[in-house]
Amino acid sequence: MTEIAEGATAPDFELETPKGPVRLADFAGKTLVLYFYPKDDTPGCTREAQDFSALAPEFAKAGASVLGVSKDSLKRHENFAKKYDLAVSLGADPDGAVIERYGSWVEKSLYGRQYMGIDRSTFLIHDGVVRKVWRKVKVPNHAQQVLDAVKAL
Repeated sequence: MTEIAEGATAPDFELETPKGPVRLADFAGKTLVLYFYPKDDTPGCTREAQDFSALAPEFAKAGASVLGVSKDSLKRHENFAKKYDLAVSLGADPDGAVIERYGSWVEKSLYGRQYMGIDRSTFLIHDGVVRKVWRKVKVPNHAQQVLDAVKAL
């Protein structure tokens, strides 16, 4: 597993979003909150997207963009965003290449069964450098913690 350290150069990426392709280079000189989540329209992932959306004006005021990433298709992302009126961009990574590059594809365990899945994780990137990393994210208050970190940059 790739471990991304704070202070490291952020791994490059290019993802499709409902609004078109997005690349790390699009955020040169800017702040990006890149968060990985398991699946659209599931309780924890919905709550996380809603929390980030609720704070979207605050993130924008602080000069930060928010991009959520999962293996879901572009169509699923469009339906998810529309259903919950989400204000954050959603990137489709169906083959998991970007998820793996950020070390967020991990072995998990449920009821004693081992399987591979997405580690709910968030990366605060400023001008191509990882400034803060959250792993094994617990959804309640997470978006606010990330916003506080953005404001502290």
